[in-house]
Amino acid sequence: MASMNRTALVTKLHKVLKKYYKPVPPVERPVLEQLLYACLLENAPYQPAEEALARLSEMFFDWNEVRVSLVRELAEAMPGLPQPEEAATRLKRALQGIFESMYSFDLEHMRKQNLGQAISKLQKIAGSSSFVVAHVTQSALGGHSIPIDRAALEVLAIFGTLTNQERNSGQVAGLDRAIPKSKGVEFGSLLHQFAAELAASPYNPQHHKVLLEVAPDCRDRLPKRGAKKKEPPQPAVPQKKPVKGPVAAAPKGIVATKPGALAPTRPGAPAKPAVKAPVPGKGRDKPAEKPAKVVAKAPAPKAPSKSTPVAGPKKKVIAARSGKPKPR
Repeated sequence: MASMNRTALVTKLHKVLKKYYKPVPPVERPVLEQLLYACLLENAPYQPAEEALARLSEMFFDWNEVRVSLVRELAEAMPGLPQPEEAATRLKRALQGIFESMYSFDLEHMRKQNLGQAISKLQKIAGSSSFVVAHVTQSALGGHSIPIDRAALEVLAIFGTLTNQERNSGQVAGLDRAIPKSKGVEFGSLLHQFAAELAASPYNPQHHKVLLEVAPDCRDRLPKRGAKKKEPPQPAVPQKKPVKGPVAAAPKGIVATKPGALAPTRPGAPAKPAVKAPVPGKGRDKPAEKPAKVVAKAPAPKAPSKSTPVAGPKKKVIAARSGKPKPR
C-alpha cells in the first residue's frame, strides 16, 4: 500500500484501540533490566512478563546465575508466559552476549552515549531482537521507536500494510513517522495488548470486530479455522482378467490347483487331488453313507525257522524214507 494509506490506517488503528484498551505506562528500571524485561515481554502480555521478571529476581542469586542456568530451569520459573522456553532462550542468549562483550552486567553507561551509538551496541548483543532494541530505546534511552513483535506484525499483515521484507525483518518503515513521539509509548502499549490477545485467541469474534472497524476490507484476511484436508482419491487398481483357455504348464515344484493359481509343493511329493465343493441342490435327500467298519484280522502264524529243532514226528518221517528198519 502507499505511504499515505499506511499512515492513515495506523492513525485510525490508534484511535480504535483507545476505545477498547488503556495504555500501560513504562516502569522505571535500569537499562539491563529493561532489556531482560523486553526479552520476556516479546509476544506475551504485560502482567505475565512482570511476574516472570520478579520470580527470576527472587529465585536466582544474580543475573550471572541466570546466565549459566538451563533453559528448562528458567522456563519452569516462568509458567505464566505463553511461550516460556522461547523467552528463556532469548533471556539466556542476551545475558551471554552482554557478558562476552562487556564482562559485566552494567549497561547504565548507554544513557550517556549518543542515541545512535547506544542503539548500535544494543543491536550487536546476541539475542537482542528488533523488538528488544526498540523497547529499550523507547523506555530506557528516551528515543522514539515503536516495539513491534511477531504478534504485532500479524495484526499489520491482516490490514495488508506489510511487505514480505518488512515481515521477515520485523521493522515496519514509516511507523515512527505515522505516530508522533509524544504518542509513541501510548500507541506501542495499545498495539501490544491487542496483538497479544489476538495471538492467544485468533478466532475471537470480538477481536475480529476491532479489526473490521479499522479496515472493513480485511475480512478475507482474518484468521480462520483450518478446514480438514481432504485426502486425494486413490487411483483405481486395474484388476487382471482371468485367462481363458488351457492353463500353462506349472514349473517344477509347483502344482496347479485351479486355473490361475499355483500352489508350491515339495519336490517329488505326489499332487493332492483338488477337493470339489458340494453343489447346492444336489444330494440333499440322500442320507450320508456311514463309513465301513474295519475288522481286525488275526495275525498269520509265523513259519518255523531252520534253526528251530525238529520234533519227534519229523524224525520218523526221515527214517521211513531211508528204507532201513528202525531198531527196537
